[in-house]
Amino acid sequence: MTALNKLVERQIQKAIAEGQLRNLEGEGRPLPDRSGEALTDVATAVAARIMAEAGALPEEFRIRKLLDAAKEAYRDAKGTEEKQIAMALIADLQQRYNIAVEARRKFMK
Repeated sequence: MTALNKLVERQIQKAIAEGQLRNLEGEGRPLPDRSGEALTDVATAVAARIMAEAGALPEEFRIRKLLDAAKEAYRDAKGTEEKQIAMALIADLQQRYNIAVEARRKFMK
C-alpha cells in the first residue's frame, strides 16, 4: 500500500470514528449507477454530476437525451415514412450534439 493510500485510509477511519460519515444523503442506499461515466474523463464526469445535482445540465447532455429518444423512436418506427422522419431527426440532433461537444472542448482548452 502506498503512503498516499495509507493516509487516505487513516483519514476515512478517523472520520468514521468521529461520526462524520453518519446521516449523509443516500446513506444505506446503493451507490448510483455511473457506468456511463466510464468512457468520460474524470473532470468532465465530476463537473456533469455537480451541474446535474444543481439542475444545470450543459446543452450537449440535453441534446444527448433527445438523440437517445430519437434512436428509440427509429427502432419503434413501423413504416418507411416514420423511419425517414426519425432518421432526419437523428441526423439533426447528431449534428447539434457534435457542435455542442466541440464548443465545450474549445472552451475547456
